[in-house]
Amino acid sequence: MEMIYKPPFRKFVKKQTRPLQLAVEDEIERIIENPIIGETKIGDLQGIQVHKFKFQRQSFLVGYRVAEPDIIFYSIGTHENFYRDLKIYLKEIEKSDHS
Repeated sequence: MEMIYKPPFRKFVKKQTRPLQLAVEDEIERIIENPIIGETKIGDLQGIQVHKFKFQRQSFLVGYRVAEPDIIFYSIGTHENFYRDLKIYLKEIEKSDHS
């Protein structure tokens, strides 16, 4: 199983403090151990799983897709604008795939 980290995910993690980066690593491990841990989305985000976790009383969401045998991590962030930004990013990569 390979983990694929998309640019929005990598960029967010890179900007964070070391303790939050370590917490993200722990959550990634949890997702790898149990890929269906996240809530399956429907509609615009069909096929995306969203796993929620708390760090220092702040909620974070991880958007990923299980594409056997890989897991693709698209985005991570706080709830504010998370779904909007994820939809925009997915539309962008969909468009570039069709070009």
